Amino acid sequence: MNKSSFGTHFTVTTWGESHGKALGAVVDGCPAGLSLCEEDIQKFLDRRKPGQSRYTTARKEGDLVEILSGIFEGKTTGTPISLIVRNTDQRSRDYGNIALSYRPGHADYTFDAKYGFRDYRGGGRSSGRETIGRVASGAIASKILETLGISFCTYTKSIGPVSIKKFDSEEINNNAFYMPDADAAARAGAYLEKCMKSQDRWCCRVSYHRCPSRSWKPCLRKT
Repeated sequence: MNKSSFGTHFTVTTWGESHGKALGAVVDGCPAGLSLCEEDIQKFLDRRKPGQSRYTTARKEGDLVEILSGIFEGKTTGTPISLIVRNTDQRSRDYGNIALSYRPGHADYTFDAKYGFRDYRGGGRSSGRETIGRVASGAIASKILETLGISFCTYTKSIGPVSIKKFDSEEINNNAFYMPDADAAARAGAYLEKCMKSQDRWCCRVSYHRCPSRSWKPCLRKT
């Protein structure tokens, strides 16, 4: 499997599995002299870590990041920055019953069909937990963009049939769905409760504000 690295001038390589010892990333191309500490990255990881509401996985992880290289006296040195987040609440025994079966809506079958071998513990490399490396790397990218006067305001635009009708940036962090509309967040919660009772799935749409045009590229090419 390749394509776990992306970017040209700012290159990110993510690594790790859901039930391995740890996950992380290596960031290459960060300019020297940028003020950076673990707290700058941790605030981003705290937003994505599991167990924060009844609508996410019940897995409890602190998702504490450690910077292993590329920093000296609180500033980047211009060399690769290695980041690690250790897994502490992986319970592989919970997945023993799916070792010989595939879960609908997951990458179990496609992973096995392509590579002939899979890590069935929580999805392995195809788990949503793999996003830790990208979130941590994105925190560093955000620090670089701040020096250029570029900032982001990311929010959930819709969940299933529920869409926002207004935009209040102060509301984004006040609900479990990061929606800028309190009424929409309440309706989304009611909708998800129905989905959970019927064991159905749902999808959402995430949007952003204040991002220059022509600045996006695909994050991973899993072909």
